[in-house]
Amino acid sequence: MTHKPLSPSAAIPKRQQVFSKIFRWQPEAPGGPMPVRVEIVGTFNGWQIAPLKYDRANGIWQLTLENIPGNRTHNYMLLVNGRPTADKNSDGLAIPQTDEEKQYQLITPRGPRVFMLFSQTK
Repeated sequence: MTHKPLSPSAAIPKRQQVFSKIFRWQPEAPGGPMPVRVEIVGTFNGWQIAPLKYDRANGIWQLTLENIPGNRTHNYMLLVNGRPTADKNSDGLAIPQTDEEKQYQLITPRGPRVFMLFSQTK
């Protein structure tokens, strides 16, 4: 039995590429009722709810998520007061497949959807 020698790069495990993303949400109608909470949930954080913080100076809710796995598409949902809401900054829409996605889906004229985030790193 002969063994093929490993190349030097095969012995070193590849580091997973990650990136950071700032999620932002702003109410459609300025001066309208202010939500109590705005949150994000998705495949990039194991469907764990992460709260956005309100920035009074700019009138927006935002959160920076670190260490998002790169080079893949993530599905997520933006929640306002616990209810799915539109994210005009998403990269697209996907049909919910998993139980988590179905739990957080948004009903659109074309049926239930979740948002997509295309994550690419250099």
